[in-house]
Amino acid sequence: MAPLPPKRIIPISQPALGEEEWQALREPVLSGWVTQGPKVAEFERQFSKHHRVKHAIAVSSCTTGLHLALLAMGVGQGDEVIVPAFTWIATANVVLHCGATPVFVDIDRLTYNLSLAELVQKVTARTKVVVPVHLFGRCSDIAAIRALLPADVKILEDAACAVGASLRGIPAGSQGDAAAFSFHPRKVITTGEGGMVTTNNDELAEIMNQLRNHGATVSEEQRHIGPKPYILPDFNLPGYNYRMTDLQGAIGVVQLSKLEALIKERSKWANWYKQRLSCIEWLRCPEESIDGNDSWQAYVVYVYPDKSPMTRNDIMEILLGKGIATRPGTHAVHMTNFYRRKFNIRPEQFPNAMDCDGQTIAIPLHNNMSAQDYEYVVEQLKSI
Repeated sequence: MAPLPPKRIIPISQPALGEEEWQALREPVLSGWVTQGPKVAEFERQFSKHHRVKHAIAVSSCTTGLHLALLAMGVGQGDEVIVPAFTWIATANVVLHCGATPVFVDIDRLTYNLSLAELVQKVTARTKVVVPVHLFGRCSDIAAIRALLPADVKILEDAACAVGASLRGIPAGSQGDAAAFSFHPRKVITTGEGGMVTTNNDELAEIMNQLRNHGATVSEEQRHIGPKPYILPDFNLPGYNYRMTDLQGAIGVVQLSKLEALIKERSKWANWYKQRLSCIEWLRCPEESIDGNDSWQAYVVYVYPDKSPMTRNDIMEILLGKGIATRPGTHAVHMTNFYRRKFNIRPEQFPNAMDCDGQTIAIPLHNNMSAQDYEYVVEQLKSI
């Protein structure tokens, strides 16, 4: 009997890595300089140029980047930081790590980003920072948010999903007081783990630069190549080890050179999905920004519960049985056990976030999919 053909599997996401990234690792491996060094510095320079910001500081993850930025902004005990109720949990966790209180705001159900009407109601005298999330690669309107806030309230862009995205021609990460990006494998470009903090503020940049390296006043690279090997750095701050390795930096340089092409391809297939899926009356496709360039980190559809032939979860299970991986859009953070218990929050306090928690599906969209893969996903959705 002939063996059965392998079952078709389409992953929810897959990094676009290849021979160039493999070859880029040779230099740091053969040189022996594998911790933060010249490749990280090159990645930072190119990233800041691409996103039109003065400073780009590579870190070990977007989470550590958000943490550094909040600390540099002076966030601490007694402060409030406004975050969307629908986001990855790290957006809220880093606020607690600073000793401050996360204040949740509901989202706009069409954009999945922070609701400006809800934001206005949550700003108090204790509000120190607002953290808009550019969810799934669609930019929040930072200019509109800024116009609603007192002058002393800072903006930290959670741009984890938004590398290469822009709004009105202005890149993500360049309008807030600071921003943090992710290079996790589910993002458009990746370094495995890793992140980048950006800012146009010299003082914030200097503080974050020191904090990521144990609070040292001199970088490891400067210390090792300096003419006085007996001098150790002084420490002005109680910092952390949030550095990126040169192995990651080398991969990041190559990945960044491909960014525009990767986004262009994702945008093409996002538009194709919308054309092909618009006939499914129980499904809502995401809207592309009218005056922006979305990075399409994820393609998240919404299932109308009153029109759907079955529950969102049943649909996801059927697709999995057909070899199509899916995920919920993301968390309604206020509904997770920790936050629900700690702050005594009821799910219905943020109805849009609660709704999107239960009704969104991220379907496969990445740069390793073939035209046949996309066609297969559409066919299986239409067959439900």
